[in-house]
Amino acid sequence: MAVTAETTSGRVAGVQEPDHQHFRGIPFAKPPLGELRFRAPEAAEPWSGERDASAFGPAAPQPPSPLPGMAVNEQSEDCLYLNVFTPAADRGRRPVMVWIHGGGFRNGSGSQALYEAGRLAARGDVVVVTLNYRLGALGYLYTEGADANVGQLDQIAALEWVRDNVGAFGGDASNVTIFGESAGGMAVTTLLAMPAARGLFHRAIPQSGAAHHTHSAASATRVVEVLLDELGARDLEEARRAPIDQLIAAQDRCMLKVQREFNALTFAPVVDGASLPSHPLEAISNGAVRDVDLIVGTNRDEAKLFRMAEPKASEMDDEVMHKRVRGILRLFDRKEEAPRLIEAYRKAREGRASTEPLEIFDAIDSDRMFRIPAIRLLEAHAPHPARSYAYLFTWESPALRGALGACHALELPFMFGTLDAPTMDRFAGKGPDAETLSERMMDAWIAFARSGDPNHPGLPTWETYDADRRATLIFDREPELATAPLDEERIAWEGIL
Repeated sequence: MAVTAETTSGRVAGVQEPDHQHFRGIPFAKPPLGELRFRAPEAAEPWSGERDASAFGPAAPQPPSPLPGMAVNEQSEDCLYLNVFTPAADRGRRPVMVWIHGGGFRNGSGSQALYEAGRLAARGDVVVVTLNYRLGALGYLYTEGADANVGQLDQIAALEWVRDNVGAFGGDASNVTIFGESAGGMAVTTLLAMPAARGLFHRAIPQSGAAHHTHSAASATRVVEVLLDELGARDLEEARRAPIDQLIAAQDRCMLKVQREFNALTFAPVVDGASLPSHPLEAISNGAVRDVDLIVGTNRDEAKLFRMAEPKASEMDDEVMHKRVRGILRLFDRKEEAPRLIEAYRKAREGRASTEPLEIFDAIDSDRMFRIPAIRLLEAHAPHPARSYAYLFTWESPALRGALGACHALELPFMFGTLDAPTMDRFAGKGPDAETLSERMMDAWIAFARSGDPNHPGLPTWETYDADRRATLIFDREPELATAPLDEERIAWEGIL
């Protein structure tokens, strides 16, 4: 059965499900085609009559996903669409949750099966919005003559759409939580520091993605130089006219050349001095979001997911481990710290976890990419009046005979309630314990979106984070509140990251 809602651009017709309604493929900006490639988004054109909103819009152009089960639907540069999941488009005043997908700023979309948000909306009586934004060079190119951070500006345009329209879908525009994972978590923390996003959201949940992964103007300029060379283009205007398949291919070759040069993804937000005036961590420390409550967390074994792309990783010995740790510490001019860091992890894990070379390297790499940046974000935000909550997800994947541990992205089907999505039973597990954990996570995120406090009867009391106790909620078969978990490893990073 069709249901309708009136937006500022025109009427949309969605679909009535048994316990919720969904509206898919709603344009929130003009298609960024032709001269609008590499430009900030412009307002969507209005339409007459009733627009069909039963199907997702195209995803942003991207290379194939390196992860199983994460394929996207149709792709097009005409990709600026969002989706609304609501208990009812009845002009209620429900909390609003806006999801920003991950994928390394080069893959993903708001329409992936993992992010089907109907169950979350129905369970919590909340409105959930998922969105697309431009990826790779299309979203994060930085050079003279181009608008900086247009992928971030796409997200801001979507949040402006939410402000102006979500009331027609039963949502409260004065109670908006942004949340995202991996690059989506990094995008969330970047939005915390962007003046144009101020006031468009009131709470934030960056999952497995914090504030460290941004470019300086110098490193972003280096990326553009290599990209233009790979594309065979003299300047931005030639790049603007290049066929999209050639641009994506040149983007991938560019990544192979420069990704080891700096501690950031090749295409990522850039501190340009205007749209992003300062590094997000600095802005947060200085109180840019002193009134925005945060939940910040990571998964214990993040890096194990990426090891799937390294078939020989299981053969890692001490010599290779030391070489690779020196390599990642070189990014911070601290490669001489490798022996001390390795020994600190080996000592901390004795009697608790494996001390095999690959296991130590994965733990170091997980912390380098995710957990330590998350802690730095919490440390920056905790002194301000708004609340800060920390979590660590430790449920282990059954895939590959347990080799993935509590890896990157594993919390997503639990948090969205999509354990029944394709392949998720093999990745996340199934059964009563999995369902109970999913319900506890959904209820925590819902409670936080409603009031800024994630506590509910299914959890032990979740205390706020401070640099003394470092209270952290452990999500596993039986949740527990831990004081400073894995603290020996955290201390080992002091002075490095």
